[in-house]
Amino acid sequence: MVFLFLICFGNILYSQSNNNVVQEVQVQSKKLRKAVDDKDPSAQADSYYNIGETFFNNGNFSKSEEYFTKAKTIYEQLNDKSNIEKVSRKLAQSQEKQNKITPAISNYSRAAEVNYSSRAKAVNSNDAARLSSSSPELKAEAIQSNIDLSRKEDEKEELATSYSQMADVYIQQKDIPKAEENLNNAYKLSKEQAPQQALEINQKLTDFYVGNKNYDKAIEAKKNVLKEDFVKSNSQEEVEQIQELADIYIKKNDPGEAVDLLKKSYSLAIEKGHTMEAQKSVKKLDSLYNVSDNTDASVKLYRDFLGKLPDLVAKDRSLVDNKILEDTEQRIVQLEKERELKDELIRKKNVFNYGLIGALIVLSGLIIFIFLTLRKVQIKNKKIALQSLRREMNPHFIFNSLNSVNHFIATNNELEANQYLTKFSKLMRGVMENSTEDFIPFQQELDLLQNYLALEKTRFADKFDYEINVDENLSMQSLQVPGMLIQPFLENAVWHGLRYREDKGFLKLSFEKNDQRLKITIEDDGIGIEESKKQKTQHQKAREGRGMKNTLERIKLLNDLYHQDIQCKVTDKKDGPGVLVEINYELMSYK
Repeated sequence: MVFLFLICFGNILYSQSNNNVVQEVQVQSKKLRKAVDDKDPSAQADSYYNIGETFFNNGNFSKSEEYFTKAKTIYEQLNDKSNIEKVSRKLAQSQEKQNKITPAISNYSRAAEVNYSSRAKAVNSNDAARLSSSSPELKAEAIQSNIDLSRKEDEKEELATSYSQMADVYIQQKDIPKAEENLNNAYKLSKEQAPQQALEINQKLTDFYVGNKNYDKAIEAKKNVLKEDFVKSNSQEEVEQIQELADIYIKKNDPGEAVDLLKKSYSLAIEKGHTMEAQKSVKKLDSLYNVSDNTDASVKLYRDFLGKLPDLVAKDRSLVDNKILEDTEQRIVQLEKERELKDELIRKKNVFNYGLIGALIVLSGLIIFIFLTLRKVQIKNKKIALQSLRREMNPHFIFNSLNSVNHFIATNNELEANQYLTKFSKLMRGVMENSTEDFIPFQQELDLLQNYLALEKTRFADKFDYEINVDENLSMQSLQVPGMLIQPFLENAVWHGLRYREDKGFLKLSFEKNDQRLKITIEDDGIGIEESKKQKTQHQKAREGRGMKNTLERIKLLNDLYHQDIQCKVTDKKDGPGVLVEINYELMSYK
């Protein structure tokens, strides 16, 4: 169960971003907006290029390829040779990093073809030849030519890249000393100029040593990179490098040292708030514990991780950064759509000038567009209304909860007050956390209802007992249910039925699978609907019952938006006092 949870959690937390990447993308998106508004295609292309370079330097080559491609398209339209050469080379490098050899060769060739400078032509021609050739000798000749050019121009980053490429040739030829020499030269040059490149080269070096079963040198190389300032100043990178060092010890068949390193990486990830890295350390440690049959240590580790997970996620800045980055990219996509729409409108306007037929086509298109837009607005408004209803809390529930706390304090019962406040705050937090989703996992909803009933039981200990029955055929993890749809009915049962009994009553909540529908039954032996109406004061009768009205409005909106068939029936019990609530709808699961 815990392992499955961690897998799901890991899938959600994708690709943790560096805060500098987020900031730079935000800056460039603002410049892009201004460039679009000013109708400045050159500035648009520059922004795309800078975003691509930001992703490239952070090691996200698929994203860098996407933005370099956009920049290249505009530079080609402008016939800006200088920038065509620059972006084509960067695009080729991004594609080569992803092993997209054919398009990489095409873009290196395009960069050479522009012929903006003799050096650029030679460097790009050499790279195209290197990728095109299957002969190690020809590859080495092309790389050596680039090494000579980079030395002459003192291009350290390009020189480091060439040394790394030369090492690949020597690895292919199984010339270990020369491969090692070139990788070390590449690392020394890149660590001062390009930390991301230095990390890639260090990884290639350690993989090279491990591949040749020279584990001691691999360990030494990895320990050296851990001493670098660009690693020590980046706690997430430090954790990842410690994990990689542990992997080498595992391959060396030294699990004891690997366990110590993984414990260190886990502690550092917890301390600095790196959720994904903490999870990776836990999974690696769990694997080692399983090999040694140390089940107790594995269970203790998972318990510690799960206990710290809420605080860890709360302080994990990368999760916020990911959301900001995602939103920023969405704005860029929307900006592109706006620009395309403006271009399309201009084109249609020109077509309109040619005759009535063109005008009718444009008009028809606009009518369809307006119709679809209004439909989207209607759906959006319904979703907003549903969200508003979902977030609305019953005022008298909060008021009475606080009155109960006041009663506990007034009677000097501070322990009861503290316990009650703890349960109440936990319930409120659960409600707020689930308030952004129309449907939530069944287990989360069940936890909220259990917490709520425990809260009411604390308040009315002598008024009722309760039980919750769940059909064993229901999936607790994959099943989706509308959040906080059941709570108002439970609240009615307690506040308008059970609490008016002279003796202790009983509340029963049941979840049953009936074919492909979920049947929910709430049954109490309180005073019933009709008797409850009689006991209401004039003031209570004058007040509008928001809880039930809210719930019925939500059911209507859910049925409309999601094509559901949620049915709800509330009646007085026929075989005795009390109320019977029956809710049923089709089962929904995560896709």
